[in-house]
Amino acid sequence: MNNNLTLFTASPDISVRDALKMIDENKKGFLIIADDNDAVLGTLTDGDVRRAFLKGASVDDGIEGLYTRNSKFLKQSDGIPKATEMFKSESIKFLPIVDEETRLLNIITKNQMHALLLQDIHADLEYDFMSLDEGIVDYEIFQRPWGFYKTTVMNDYFQFKIISVNPKSQLSLQSHNHREEHWIVAHGVGTVQIDQSIIDVHCGSSVFIPKGAKHRLTNKGDKESLIVTEVQIGDYFGEDDIIRYEDIYGRM
Repeated sequence: MNNNLTLFTASPDISVRDALKMIDENKKGFLIIADDNDAVLGTLTDGDVRRAFLKGASVDDGIEGLYTRNSKFLKQSDGIPKATEMFKSESIKFLPIVDEETRLLNIITKNQMHALLLQDIHADLEYDFMSLDEGIVDYEIFQRPWGFYKTTVMNDYFQFKIISVNPKSQLSLQSHNHREEHWIVAHGVGTVQIDQSIIDVHCGSSVFIPKGAKHRLTNKGDKESLIVTEVQIGDYFGEDDIIRYEDIYGRM
């Protein structure tokens, strides 16, 4: 087992007190419960502990009977696409990654998956996901040749972004299979191409981009950035859901 997982792995014989100490220390809100051979037995979350307290449990009780058995997991051979699909379709926040004997090899959280996709990191399930800063999902600014964008809110149903396009710069002509987009111009002037239509936009303009429509944003200003707030609605928001048709920066 990866030594980085020590804070996330516990024996089924520990007390609730010790489990809470580990959850507090790892800052992720969960533990993977494993036997002496590192085989995954289940998962314990801070929510499981709270519910146990409401039923009269004590911090000196053992966690046997509190943790969730038969929890969802990934096999290392499943790959990132399977992980993406499970996070999209299941109400889960993390997944143990195991070998063929269900021995724990790695862990990935939903926020780490989002961070992986937003940064366009090409990885397999052996990647050191704990090295990813989950906070970048909320705070990181991602630089692009045309400017930058920042995700401010993201969940399973929508994503909010701030997009800033440099003067005389433009995004690629692109489309998305999994989301529609709503743009509101907060500052600057430019044009929006949607399929064959070209729309002039300025502060206060709003544009709807249907799922599957080819579209492009261009800053026509000489000195000021074009700043747009973007609301994406759909079932998947990874940066790999971008189909490019033209790009002045050669990203094809």
